[in-house]
Amino acid sequence: MSVRVRYAPSPTGLQHIGGIRTALFNYFFARANGGQFILRIEDTDQTRSTPEALEDLYSSLNWLGIDYDEGPGKDGGCGPYIQSERQALYREMADKLIGDGTAYRCFCRPERLEQLREQQKAEGVSIIGYDRNCRGLNPDEAASRAASGEAHVIRLKVPLEGKTEFTDILLGRTGRKNKDISPDPVILKADGFPTYHLANVIDDHLMGITHILRAQEWIPSGPLHVLLYRAFGWELPQYCHLPMVMGKDGQKLSKRHGATALSEFRRAGYLPEALINSITLLGWSYDDSREFFTKDDFSALFTLERINKSPAVFDYNKLDWFNGQYIRLKEPEALKAELMAILVKDGIAANPPSQKDYAILEGAFPVVRERLKTLTDVSPLTRFLYTDPGLGTIGDAIPKGMNNTEAAAILGTALELLAKAPPLPSTPDACVSWDKDREEEFRGTAAGLGCKLGALMQPLRLALTANKVSLPLFPAIRLLGMKESLARGRRLMDALKQA
Repeated sequence: MSVRVRYAPSPTGLQHIGGIRTALFNYFFARANGGQFILRIEDTDQTRSTPEALEDLYSSLNWLGIDYDEGPGKDGGCGPYIQSERQALYREMADKLIGDGTAYRCFCRPERLEQLREQQKAEGVSIIGYDRNCRGLNPDEAASRAASGEAHVIRLKVPLEGKTEFTDILLGRTGRKNKDISPDPVILKADGFPTYHLANVIDDHLMGITHILRAQEWIPSGPLHVLLYRAFGWELPQYCHLPMVMGKDGQKLSKRHGATALSEFRRAGYLPEALINSITLLGWSYDDSREFFTKDDFSALFTLERINKSPAVFDYNKLDWFNGQYIRLKEPEALKAELMAILVKDGIAANPPSQKDYAILEGAFPVVRERLKTLTDVSPLTRFLYTDPGLGTIGDAIPKGMNNTEAAAILGTALELLAKAPPLPSTPDACVSWDKDREEEFRGTAAGLGCKLGALMQPLRLALTANKVSLPLFPAIRLLGMKESLARGRRLMDALKQA
């Protein structure tokens, strides 16, 4: 059997980690089996669908390098692939179910349904839903009322007895009693648009989808979809409900845990390779040790059998680690170009960059590259080299347990050590040696003063960078130059004495 899978997002919001994980699992499963990956746009919710969300979808897949085989702009014979363009088909198929006696027209007005819901809530019934008021209507009468223009919806007849089950590749046999399924749900709305369930089942069948890989939150909808397949007399696809993506607190991943939209990670300087690697490992593993996989690796190795049943935890720190590793694997000149573009965007380098701008980045690059977690880290790490940051927050320069006067004194000691240091080196090996010798001098001096090395270095670091997060101190001094380093140090020392 040829594998055909789909990613079918609703363009009602930005692409988030959970949705992208679903897309990647489907994509890699198709590639590993020589199958087809279809993109379908499920925009039946016209009130919430937006052009911005649709553009974000296309942009996200393009940025990740996920190419669909069929979809908008790539007709494989099953189009159109946008549900709002398939409306006549859904009406035709809903009418077929009415003719077969597995669906019916319902003329209950919204006011009656709202009153029914309130009554059910007051009575404390276990399932709040439709009371099948129109299920017994004579079909000819219903057809006549519809033909006269009376507003109505179309509902599916859910069996009153028994149980509806299906087999899930991960979870085995699952289902629910028919009495616990939403009573006769609407499958075609009064405006002629289908509900998600009808359109989803029709499209999956007509597009030849063989495997449905989707989040476990869709398990409750499974029995209803099975009933629709049976009503049409169609064969079921194979289901594989994917584990949920959680935050470290064990709750479903959401904004309270941090960024969740792919666009947020893109703006923050993450690489597509790192996100693909990290996200695909949410609930899937090849073995107990391997962590790095390229797109080609996943396309060759991905199997459903290696998906875990238990929820996956999205670890932001692990993503940072992945991203840092992939940054350091990038070709140096390509990485420099990306970093310079960020410096320009942040207003740190000129637009276009000057020779001096390039020279500063070139000099700082070996040190900066080793400390980048994201591409955008380049700005806070190197800003002090491009422009004088001023004094910053003076309180940040005061080591714990010291006052202003003591901080000024220890900064003065650090400046005395620098003033007596040998000339700045010019070769890579000499730079390493110079940095090491300075650290040993500072460490010995700190021990003599009875303080920690960090306390001796803290005021000087803040003097140079006005930032608690910066490059290592001695490379920063070399890059800035001794004259400028001493001048900034004395400026802060004076400010501490006067504070």
